[in-house]
Amino acid sequence: MTSDFDICGPLPTGTTVLEASAGTGKTFTIAALATRYVAEGRAELSELMLVTFGRMATQELRERVRQRLVSAEQGLAEPATARDGIDDLLRLLATAPDDEVALRRQRLATALADFDAATLTTTHGFCLQMLRGLGVAGDLDPDATFVESVDDLAVDVTGDLYLRKFGRPDSPEPTMTYVEALDVVRAAVEDRQAALAPEGAESATTAGQRHGIAVAARREVEVRKRRARLLDYDDLLTRLRDALADDVRGPAARGRLRARYRVVLVDEFQDTDPVQWQILSLAFHGHTTLVLIGDPKQAIYAFRGGDVIAYLDATRRATTAATLGRNWRSDSPLLAGLAVVFGQAALGDPGIVVRPVDAQHVTRRLLGAPAAAPLRLRVVRRDDTHTSPSKTPLVGPTRAVIAADLAGDVARLLSSGAQLCLDGRNRLLAPGDVAVLTHTNKQATLVRDALQAVGVPAVVTGMSDVFSTAVAAEWLVLLQALVQPRGARVRTAALTCFVGWTATRLAEEGDDALDVLSPQLRGWADVLRLRGVPTLLETMTEGGRLVERLLSTDAGERTLTDLRHVAQALHAAATQSQLGPAALVEWLGHRIHDARSDATEERLRRLESDADAVQVVTVHRSKGLEFPIAYVPYGWDRFKPSTPDLLRLHVDGRRTLDVGGPSGLHYEQHREVHRAEEAGEDLRLLYVALTRAQCQVVTWWAPSTNTTASATHRLLFGAHQPGEQPPDSVPLPTDALADTRFAELSAAAGAALAVEPVDPQP
Repeated sequence: MTSDFDICGPLPTGTTVLEASAGTGKTFTIAALATRYVAEGRAELSELMLVTFGRMATQELRERVRQRLVSAEQGLAEPATARDGIDDLLRLLATAPDDEVALRRQRLATALADFDAATLTTTHGFCLQMLRGLGVAGDLDPDATFVESVDDLAVDVTGDLYLRKFGRPDSPEPTMTYVEALDVVRAAVEDRQAALAPEGAESATTAGQRHGIAVAARREVEVRKRRARLLDYDDLLTRLRDALADDVRGPAARGRLRARYRVVLVDEFQDTDPVQWQILSLAFHGHTTLVLIGDPKQAIYAFRGGDVIAYLDATRRATTAATLGRNWRSDSPLLAGLAVVFGQAALGDPGIVVRPVDAQHVTRRLLGAPAAAPLRLRVVRRDDTHTSPSKTPLVGPTRAVIAADLAGDVARLLSSGAQLCLDGRNRLLAPGDVAVLTHTNKQATLVRDALQAVGVPAVVTGMSDVFSTAVAAEWLVLLQALVQPRGARVRTAALTCFVGWTATRLAEEGDDALDVLSPQLRGWADVLRLRGVPTLLETMTEGGRLVERLLSTDAGERTLTDLRHVAQALHAAATQSQLGPAALVEWLGHRIHDARSDATEERLRRLESDADAVQVVTVHRSKGLEFPIAYVPYGWDRFKPSTPDLLRLHVDGRRTLDVGGPSGLHYEQHREVHRAEEAGEDLRLLYVALTRAQCQVVTWWAPSTNTTASATHRLLFGAHQPGEQPPDSVPLPTDALADTRFAELSAAAGAALAVEPVDPQP
């Protein structure tokens, strides 16, 4: 059993793992530790390295560390006042002889003066800095171009390999379609650290050919990257790892890092992968103070290569392990309700357990809401979906019932006059205080449309890739017409927002339409070719008719923002990669195709006025965020395919990607492990969703064809003891048995949990 970590206790030494549950202040703790290490003379700021994942998180960490240094330096100007104050850290730093306090203040002032030289970076930024510093030993081409993704290369390689294998007259009958081959290659290239299975499959079999194209694609992508002098994130990691582990170069490389940094603090460590942990271990473990802060219960990025196994390995090897035991986010009654639902369950591993935490906020901060319980569980019965008691409701109608129920509940809440007291002052609850957390884009769209239908402003944020929007498709249609301004393409372009014709006008103009449209499009094509995308957009918006047309629609502001955002992306691609109009068409087509996957930061949709609307966001994008009110409508909705083509799992502790498909060797065995690991991550996704709220969580349970393997259903109906994981699948109860279980939960939670029926549906 690990102990609670005290920020005012002895400073960590050796390798320390701090488990920080949701809302317990990971960033606050890192900033406080950095301040103490500097003020107490354990390290100068230049001897500290602070690492996190993602540029936005790095910027937030930089600001928080600087603010903590500033407040401490200013507070120590009056030691007597600081000793009697409520700031625990400041009181600790002031509890010393006056000359020592003055010295501590001077150290902080020096750190602030040199703050821009501090190493606060992403993992990949750290790798790049270190490789450059190691020179030849780092195997870094100084003229290489860094790219966030090599997906374009993967697509090209797939086409070449597929045609080489199946495109000749004497080729064998294809054992997979091109789309299937592309899925295999993308998965293999995106997660190049994973071992590929099934090894040893006969080359003539479907499994053997799928494995073969994955292996060949990885190899060919590397060749083409080297030829084009490209580097991506994986290259930075593997090259630094290899430099540190090398028998000849390694000792000197490791020595340089240890000499430069006396303390290393790593945030969001649960999102690390084995190579990142190898780098930290080789460079610092056992030689430098290494503090790893993370929450394995929020390890939800396996699809990106995040590997909670690395976190668990670090915990086993650490000198010290402790937990952050105080929740600074959620009201105490809400935490009490959630504790009953989770029941100290294990979330995928016996080392990942939902532990009790203390609450900083002991009273309710949501006042006057129509439903007062901090945790509300709304229940769908079979008759709510017009299903007989002996049948299982279909998932589609059930989703629609819950979307409508959610919309009505939010509308009542926002019109109730409910107030929030988050900063010591009461204020009216606003739409921007409410978030809806979904698992998929499709669910997000369903909820947004339901909210807008009852007059509640709502916007899909964070997870929504701008290339998945209708306006991105209109950009593609326009560019195709500018490159090839012929009949059908010109007519299609006329219907885009850029030209603004209606289908009626197009039909009325008949053949004369081409006489009107073709010169206009040829003119725009010349502008694009000679002066680029920004000038093209300026030309198309001259006179204000395009803007006026867009803003006259309900979603006009959003559409205009998306239109400009796509234009910026097109311009960036054209200038960085020297793409002409035809190449831009191909590039945009790829981006639209790729929009089915998770979005990068540069491609996310943006709109300042989104803050005035209910935020609909995927659970993955919500991690690290908090909202006064969180609705989690689809925790009961989990489709489990019977024969997934791609399996992600661990084999003998090694992350493995099985690309062989259902006919592959060991497929059934690997599928069961894959499902078990997915079941653990599903529980962690639900944990993330339910812990975003400060004041109230509203969630749903429903019987359906997708319910038995869902995280919500497993927690509510899967019997488990503290420290155990609920079963991976639990049979559906009858409505009567469900009522009995909900009565048990209500009795256990008291006023912290309310079980409510959904609103009657027509």
